[in-house]
Amino acid sequence: MSDNLTLFIVDDDASVRDSLSLLLGIHNYRITVFGNAESFLRAYKKEWRGCVLLDIRMPGMDGLSLQKHLADLGGELPIIVMTGHGDVASARAAFRAFAIDFLEKPLDHKKLLAGISEAFSRQQAKLTTEMNQGEIKRLISSLTPRELEVMERVVAGHHNREIANELGISPRTVEVHKARMMDKLGVGNVADLVRMNLQSERL
Repeated sequence: MSDNLTLFIVDDDASVRDSLSLLLGIHNYRITVFGNAESFLRAYKKEWRGCVLLDIRMPGMDGLSLQKHLADLGGELPIIVMTGHGDVASARAAFRAFAIDFLEKPLDHKKLLAGISEAFSRQQAKLTTEMNQGEIKRLISSLTPRELEVMERVVAGHHNREIANELGISPRTVEVHKARMMDKLGVGNVADLVRMNLQSERL
C-alpha cells in the first residue's frame, strides 16, 4: 500500500462511514472521513492523492455538486460514487468522465475493493510520471547556459560544425559541451536526448 495515497470517504451516514472505515482499515488503507461535502471542500488540497468514496445524496451540497467543484478546482482524484437512491443511469452519465465506478448501497465489497485498486493504480502511475517529470526538470536545470544552447541545436538536428559556426566556438569545444551536457542528463545518444527534450516540453 502506498503511503502517498489516501481514501477520502464523504458520506453523511455515520454508520456507512464507520463500516467502510472498518472494512478498508482491515485492508491497510489510509482513511480520512468527512460527514458532508462542505467539510471535504474546506479541507481539500490539490496535492491530495488517492480516491474519493462519494455519496450522491447528502444534506446541503450533494455528491454531484462536489464532483463539479473538484473538477472546477482542477482536482484529479478518482471518484467512486455510492448511492442508495436515484436514477443509476443518469448518475452514471454524470460521472462517467471522472468516476472509477458507480456502486449501489448496500455496497458489494468485492466491487468496491476492485474499484479502489484501479483508482490507486491510476494514481500511482500519475505519481510516477510526476516524479519522472520532476527529475527531468532537475537535470535540465543543472546545465550551463552554453550547454543549453548546444542541447537545443543538437536536438534540432544541427551538426557540430554548424553549431560551432552559430555559437562562434570551435567544433572541438562543441564536442566538449555536448559530452558534458549528455553526461549530466544521463543520456547515451542523440535519440535519448531528443526523447527527453520532448518530455520536458510537455511539462
